[in-house]
Amino acid sequence: MAMIPFRRRRRLHRTSAFQWVLTALLTLLAVFMLLPMVYLFNHALKPYHELFLYPPTFLARQPTLDNFYDLLLVTKTAIVPVSRYIFNGVIVSLATIFLGALLCAMCAYALSKHQFIGKKWMFSVIIVSLMFAPETVQIPRYYVISTLGIMNTYWAHILPVIALPVIVFLFKQFIDLLPDELLEAARMEGASEFVLFGRIILPLCMPAVATAGILLFQSSWGNMETSTLYIEDETMKTLPFYVSSLTSGLANNVARQGVAAAAGLLMFVPSFVLFLFLQRKVISTMAHSGLK
Repeated sequence: MAMIPFRRRRRLHRTSAFQWVLTALLTLLAVFMLLPMVYLFNHALKPYHELFLYPPTFLARQPTLDNFYDLLLVTKTAIVPVSRYIFNGVIVSLATIFLGALLCAMCAYALSKHQFIGKKWMFSVIIVSLMFAPETVQIPRYYVISTLGIMNTYWAHILPVIALPVIVFLFKQFIDLLPDELLEAARMEGASEFVLFGRIILPLCMPAVATAGILLFQSSWGNMETSTLYIEDETMKTLPFYVSSLTSGLANNVARQGVAAAAGLLMFVPSFVLFLFLQRKVISTMAHSGLK
């Protein structure tokens, strides 16, 4: 085995102590941040008698899937089964991701690479809208949805969440880094604006598209506002509304606590899995959007 040079060994020895301490601290921080997720999984897998143990246990002693089975039984005799709520949530989330990412990217492309009257004013309005809480626009949004006549439809779920100012900002910061010469060369070859956008802008902005997909999915999958305000037909409501109606009034009630835990896990897992697959692209987007 080849001997490590003396200077290299000295450098490794000099930095190893700091690296070990830093690694240990980051590991402890990561474990601490994972505790809520571990608890969420274990709570959903606890049998009924473990949910009310005192003192409470963090990990499930006898993991079981009975809570998920009970979740299906609860809605088996109901008019609307839980599968319908899940189906609505999936359809709405997929449509929101596609339309939201497309529209936000087109808006950012126009703001970044085109010149028109009111461009700076429009971008300033988008930035200012980041400061508004969602509750401040509930009444105007309800008036718009009602005027359009899309109450009790999938569009009532989709339209209020497809235009997120933060996604437009991320896309614009990402597109600003693309060289104008690349677009000018494509225009000289006869490419139209739709070709530029579809074959150059979007492929080069895939990290931003992945980040937009995660943000749009979270805003749609966990959104209970649309089902509460714009939907009266029970068959058109989504899973967050069902989970809310299932867990309401359970603070001092022992019934259906396991079912509520299983439903809460179903709400969490899709977002968690999506983030695991796209986390590298999210980090890349954040790095690029901070550069100018």
